[in-house]
Amino acid sequence: MSEKVSDVGPVAAATVIAVITPDLCDTFPEVQVVEPGFRNFGAIDNFGGEIVTVKCFEDNSVVKQQVDLPGFGRVMVVDGGGSKRNALLGDMLAQKAASNGWAGLIIYGSIRDADVIAKIALGVQALGTHPRKTEKHDVGNLNIAVTFGGVTFYPGHFVYADNNGIIVSEKALL
Repeated sequence: MSEKVSDVGPVAAATVIAVITPDLCDTFPEVQVVEPGFRNFGAIDNFGGEIVTVKCFEDNSVVKQQVDLPGFGRVMVVDGGGSKRNALLGDMLAQKAASNGWAGLIIYGSIRDADVIAKIALGVQALGTHPRKTEKHDVGNLNIAVTFGGVTFYPGHFVYADNNGIIVSEKALL
């Protein structure tokens, strides 16, 4: 693993922001747009924030470690290699992320417990669902550049998502 996000200060609740990606694209034409294919699963269908990246393949150990830490309104971008053979997020981790102030998770892979996650106050976008959980081997990287959907996500940059799509910016737009 690369670095660990420090666990300092009280948990900051995620701030709900109105994200409308078409309007943001019109106002900021320089943003990058992720290729279509993601679906909203969380109770919050538009969200955004500073990016924290996780790169893992069929092992959500690093995701589990991160949702246990304060999110401070950030968005965890998880590069699961596009695997649809198991789920990188389930209801318990989603609830922990919401409780710890994460604005959302964007998962290049699958989730499970979709009906429960749909009731959790968290933004969640993923490629689809799968009922099987991952094996835990403590394999994965934190806060490295990850690329999928035609876009490279850098830790510290910003991501915004709604039912229209996902956009990425080097700077905060909202």
